[in-house]
Amino acid sequence: MLGQMQTQSVCPHCGGQGQTITQKCTVCYGNGIEMGDEVININIPAGVMDGMQLSMREKGNAAARDGIPGDLIILIEEIPHAELVRDGNNLLYEHYISFPEAALGTYIEVPTVDGKARIKIEPGTQSGKVLRLKNKGLPELNSYNRGDLLININVWTPKNLTKEEREMLEKMLHSNNFKPNPSKSEKSFFDKMKDYFQH
Repeated sequence: MLGQMQTQSVCPHCGGQGQTITQKCTVCYGNGIEMGDEVININIPAGVMDGMQLSMREKGNAAARDGIPGDLIILIEEIPHAELVRDGNNLLYEHYISFPEAALGTYIEVPTVDGKARIKIEPGTQSGKVLRLKNKGLPELNSYNRGDLLININVWTPKNLTKEEREMLEKMLHSNNFKPNPSKSEKSFFDKMKDYFQH
């Protein structure tokens, strides 16, 4: 059994607008869209991370014939810091001290996002000790909380010694105070890493 079939489609000339342009503009060619640049100020919230996307409604490309403009998508790309390494909202910093400083104790200055901070190194500090400065990390997104600054202390071992320095160290070599004797109260490397990830 045969019958008639009706179909509907958009007019290829007017695009469904019901009007055609006989004399097209030399700039937009009848689309009503003119190419141009616009400078937009963007508010970057504190705590954004690398790879995050921000969206600005109707700040993208214009739509033809009174359509709704698209959105502008901003992809955040974080430039690495010269001294601090980001780990979530925490910041990691590695600092070297000399053997006399580790044995006698000292004060050091470390960089933070708020400027320099002066901290105390206790006498007898071991290489690998991690110091934590609370709330000296990066702010949490949409929150008043902040991460911490973790400072990994490394004791620098000199490679080149003078004759006098070598003789002085050789005398210390036979002292019981310079023989490794870790106390039970000192945490192992694995315990330190466990504490770090639990915080």
